[in-house]
Amino acid sequence: MKKAGIFLTGLLLAALASCASAPDMSQAVRTENGAITGKYVNGITSYRGIPYAEPPVGDLRWKPPVPKAKWEGTLDATRFGPACIQPRPRSGSIYANPPDRISEDCLTLNIWKKDGVEKAPVFLWIHGGSLVGGHGGEPIYDGARMAREGVIVVTINYRLGVLGYLAHPELSAESPDGVSGNYGLLDQIEALRWVKQNIAAFGGDPENVTIAGESAGALSILFLMSSPEARDLFHKAILQSAYMVTLPELKAAKHGQFAAEDIGVWVASQVKATSLSELRAADPEKLSAAAATAGYFPLATIDGKILTRQMVDTFDRGEQAPVPVIAGFNSGEIRSLRFLAPPPPESAAEYEAKIRELHGDLADEFLRLYPSTNIKEAVLAAPRDSLYGWTASRLVRKQNEVGQAGYLYYFDHTYPAASAMDLHGFHGAEIPYVFGTMQLTPTYWPEIPATKTVQKLSTHLMDFWTEFARTGKPSSPGAPEWRSFGEAQYYLDIQSGLTPAVRLMPGMYELHERTMCRRREEGTQSWNWNTGIVAPVLPPPSEACP
Repeated sequence: MKKAGIFLTGLLLAALASCASAPDMSQAVRTENGAITGKYVNGITSYRGIPYAEPPVGDLRWKPPVPKAKWEGTLDATRFGPACIQPRPRSGSIYANPPDRISEDCLTLNIWKKDGVEKAPVFLWIHGGSLVGGHGGEPIYDGARMAREGVIVVTINYRLGVLGYLAHPELSAESPDGVSGNYGLLDQIEALRWVKQNIAAFGGDPENVTIAGESAGALSILFLMSSPEARDLFHKAILQSAYMVTLPELKAAKHGQFAAEDIGVWVASQVKATSLSELRAADPEKLSAAAATAGYFPLATIDGKILTRQMVDTFDRGEQAPVPVIAGFNSGEIRSLRFLAPPPPESAAEYEAKIRELHGDLADEFLRLYPSTNIKEAVLAAPRDSLYGWTASRLVRKQNEVGQAGYLYYFDHTYPAASAMDLHGFHGAEIPYVFGTMQLTPTYWPEIPATKTVQKLSTHLMDFWTEFARTGKPSSPGAPEWRSFGEAQYYLDIQSGLTPAVRLMPGMYELHERTMCRRREEGTQSWNWNTGIVAPVLPPPSEACP
């Protein structure tokens, strides 16, 4: 009888759980496109797979997104839409989390909201993945826990790889603006427009939208901050491990980049397509895989319309979005991205000689920051700083120059499983702490321990992010004050605890800023991960670039 009672109790609990999580048809939301119903669980309703644009298929492949038409009836938004076309991730990667479904019909977004919210701040997350992979429905980005803090959480899909960023002369010729490329970026802009028009129906405030992202998601936010087309669609920005790299220009080869249209012609030859019609008729999965195999690397394009100039120039001129930012990077960025680090030289003498050969009058400073006493660490730290550290430091400085607050952080936290894999503070390690999804990480992600220390850190980071979305100033009960960068150069050091500090890595920003300035002025060199012992010979100083 006892077993029977337990069995019946289990059935009752299961039934109650089923009722609690069933779609709540009585709370359908009415948007500009039509009615939507979602899935209700313990005070949070999620709406998944909401189309914000028409499917970019057939003749709409490589065209700007077309706003979604109205639909009849009520849309059942209880299942994530398919991810955009992407190659399968590398086996064994800590980031590998293959989507259940992929499709060219992928322009959807997802929303999580708490019961009863009105005019709530909106937190729109743009996923990473090198503009090649990822999707808004990944479990690590689940918005339920964050939504409990009273923000509306939105995640989005956008076109990736060759389908998202290909430029080509024939595409430019058919465009009313004479441009091509940037389709994935235009998707992100269209998603923001959809949010502006519809988020009030979910209890969100369209005049208080924060865009946030990590890695290629943060790169996308740099694009959005730089693009006139995205102006006034967001009001704050959070950039986790962003990188302000050189971008190809549409028709001219500059700064070590081929012209984007020429890259498109080369891609077409590599996939054996002789015309635009053949490219549009190609199977999307095969096309995506073939382009990636050939070596196509997607980036946004300087086209004079969506992006008017190099990002460094936009920020130098003060033309970026004048919004407050949180920006930061991780101590071990390159530990999980070792393809960005060159093989270390066999000896300190060889390392020093190479640095002096390539970095000229800045070699002494380079060797001070990245000394030969620990070459293995030096070859990890140099690309970390030239990509992520310099970018985060530049962002808070440039936002200060246009009168906006910039909050800088340095994520140096680790835990036993990560340390055992030599992944102290690895790229993306902060994401599950921000979302409260420590138990929803990908299969090979170092297992995060369920300790009070971890939970406390997650609580503080989520508070910082959501309070910034709410008010523009990050704060958390029981945490130290996180001050804006300002003249004192404040930043927050994030380990197992939180420590306010000043002057992060003195000299680091200045070295990489001077290096970028000389390469930009010279005109044929890129500024990105080509640093240290794999850098081109640094141009000499000039009046503009000392």
